[in-house]
Amino acid sequence: MSYSKITPIKKISAIIEARRRDGGKVVFTNGCFDLIHAGHVRYLQQARDIGDILVLGLNSDESVSRLKPGRPIVPEQERAEVLAALSAIDYVVIFNEETPYELIKQVRPDVLVKGGDWAREDIVGNDLVEDVRSLPFSEGLSTTSIIDKIKNS
Repeated sequence: MSYSKITPIKKISAIIEARRRDGGKVVFTNGCFDLIHAGHVRYLQQARDIGDILVLGLNSDESVSRLKPGRPIVPEQERAEVLAALSAIDYVVIFNEETPYELIKQVRPDVLVKGGDWAREDIVGNDLVEDVRSLPFSEGLSTTSIIDKIKNS
């Protein structure tokens, strides 16, 4: 069941350490994932293909609202449930800070990834993880463009 993939921040370190002992390569990504679209799905599958375990840090409602006024559209528990249902994702961890820096320190991923609109040097946690990647961006697919399209219809 996908609910078991939604993991409290205080438990993720122990879970990942157990999985790592089995030889798993841990990949970490993060974001708001307010309205899930094909660009997200493609990106998450690419991230998963890099390793054995994909941990997704999900901005809480409070965190999203600080970063993007008027958002989120979809509440954090619903966003977490939708993301956890995707086969590419192993664990979803909701965090309250504006950045996932402390969560990255806990997870200690082997690979840190963000979408292609992020330069490597701007990816939070690039000082903590040796292998940092900016994955290809799906042009024209963004939550903001979906929201703008709805507003203008």
